[in-house]
Amino acid sequence: MFARLVSGQTKVEKLDEVIKIWKDKDTPQMKSVKGYRGSYLLTDRKTGQVISITFWDSEKDAIADEQSTLHQQQVSLYQDIIPGEYSHQRYEISARDKM
Repeated sequence: MFARLVSGQTKVEKLDEVIKIWKDKDTPQMKSVKGYRGSYLLTDRKTGQVISITFWDSEKDAIADEQSTLHQQQVSLYQDIIPGEYSHQRYEISARDKM
């Protein structure tokens, strides 16, 4: 299993808008994507830092999603709210404990 972290920076007052888009538009579209296993959205209300963590069956599935038209559409949902570059990182999930 793999995890992909995408991070960006926004203004603190824009965090509620980011959360609403993530819940209402972004995440519902992911349920039909091959290999998708779930996600978390982390926010820091002091700094405006935003981190999305998505879980995948394989690194291949995560990469395929990154290269998809759907992913580009999802990134564009945040374009005006989270300006600048996004950091994309992929990690193998080597061990896990119950959450």
